Amino acid sequence: MVFLNGKFLPIEQAMVPVLDRGFIFGDGVYELIPVYSRVPFRMDEHLARLERSLAAARIRNPYAREKWREIIRELVRQQPWEDQGVYFQVTRGVAKRDHAFPADIEPTVFVMSNPLVNPPKELVDQGVGAVTAVDNRWLRCDIKSISLLGNVLARQASADAGAAETILFRDGKLTEASASNVFVAKNGLLLSPPKSNLILPGITYDVVVEIAQITKIPLEFRDVSEAEVRGADEVWVTSSSKEILAVVTLDGKPVGEGKPGPLFRKAWQAYQEFKAKVMRKEAVSA
Repeated sequence: MVFLNGKFLPIEQAMVPVLDRGFIFGDGVYELIPVYSRVPFRMDEHLARLERSLAAARIRNPYAREKWREIIRELVRQQPWEDQGVYFQVTRGVAKRDHAFPADIEPTVFVMSNPLVNPPKELVDQGVGAVTAVDNRWLRCDIKSISLLGNVLARQASADAGAAETILFRDGKLTEASASNVFVAKNGLLLSPPKSNLILPGITYDVVVEIAQITKIPLEFRDVSEAEVRGADEVWVTSSSKEILAVVTLDGKPVGEGKPGPLFRKAWQAYQEFKAKVMRKEAVSA
């Protein structure tokens, strides 16, 4: 079952007009909430990010926050999986094709849920490969837009190379990866670019920051040069589905010792404990 414009229905029956601006222009925003033991994790944080994206895109938010919570909880209830990834998007709606958008238009709302599959243990133990590319996306990466062609092409570059991610640099500085945030470790210090318009503010990014603070891993937010990334002891990618993964090769060359490092193992273990103690037991209203 999925949710489309006020109705729960089988996905085979979910239809959107071809003049929907999401289809024509990629004119919309989206979110994905991880669900553990049927409890959506940090739903308010995800809904707040949705609200910021909608406001930045000048798309009317069709529902109050409590209505969003109600829809998401009901969809989760209807699925057979304990752990889920709830994807939802809002497009500007259906209108005659014109770059300028009408003032009064009804947004299109689509919500679906799939099993949440985290990285297998062998990837955690062995680490993954990544490639690099110039970040040539637009300058509002903080908006979680459905216009993801730049990210798609970047991710395909790593898929073509048999790697798990593409790490992006703009003007010689680290931004993020095609579908992840990036952390770098050097001499026991964890580094990450600060949140800006060039980086999507990840909810998992925030969790990793909290874990670093809890586990006393020194952490610094600042510009990280491409040279620092290539010379790092450890490189991590983080997202709701990846959780934390160690990058052990970059463009075919080893990162550090070419295996997941000690800071990664410490953070990954703390993340699993956090998931068991917090994510699976968080109040549904949170």
